[in-house]
Amino acid sequence: MAEVDRIFAGSIPAFYDTLMVPLIFEAYAAATAELVAAASPRTVLETAAGSGAVTRALAPRLGSDTCYVVSDLNRPMLDYAATRQGLDARIGWRQTDALDLPFDDATFDVVFCQFGAMFFPDRVAGYAEARRVLKPGGRFVFSVWDRIEENAFADDVTRAVAEVFPHDPPRFVARTPHGYHDITQIRDDLNRAGFADIKIDTREEVSHAASARDAATAYCHGTPLRNEIEALDASLLQRATSCAAAMIASRHGNGPVAGKIQAHLIVAAR
Repeated sequence: MAEVDRIFAGSIPAFYDTLMVPLIFEAYAAATAELVAAASPRTVLETAAGSGAVTRALAPRLGSDTCYVVSDLNRPMLDYAATRQGLDARIGWRQTDALDLPFDDATFDVVFCQFGAMFFPDRVAGYAEARRVLKPGGRFVFSVWDRIEENAFADDVTRAVAEVFPHDPPRFVARTPHGYHDITQIRDDLNRAGFADIKIDTREEVSHAASARDAATAYCHGTPLRNEIEALDASLLQRATSCAAAMIASRHGNGPVAGKIQAHLIVAAR
């Protein structure tokens, strides 16, 4: 993974939360919150929390005496998430690296991570850390996107931006968010981290946006794809966004648009 893929700063957190979250994350946030809450946990750790989509979905489902630690490596995203959540005495906000957690062994009933494992530079190490801080019988819940061809708008945007940069196409979306989708590899990585009881559910949902332009803006301005485009030629950001919008409109129509999204939801027990 390129270092630029991990930079969520500047205006990206706001674009991410206002456009990307309703576009592709909210449906899976609800599903993840349901999986976590089903365990009736008293202690919960969320890693790679991003702008807090699951945090907002999960907090109302947890008991009043739950200790809920929300963490992310990226300080701007974590700060943005905290402003969206509001005051909640059960929640502690921590800037932490999922590969080097500052918690004692066997601390949490549930550790979960929505669409963050793809960004781990060493996934086995990240999974091993999650297992280390889980109590015996605890659950590690996480999700990753399926291959890009199963995710309509992501595929459209990637193809469109490649037309703007034919000699050096930005590949962030295919390389990182959709670059870790092989179920056999995921199981093997979890096994190597010490997990044996693993369940994987591949779930299809529908992505909605008010317009093709909104969907294109979400990807081109609300993810590190923006960093990659600007590193190549910042003056072409708007052109790339317009090309992506045109591609989405040509395949999904004008006005409100809808497209398939697909992801793997994984539960591994300690």
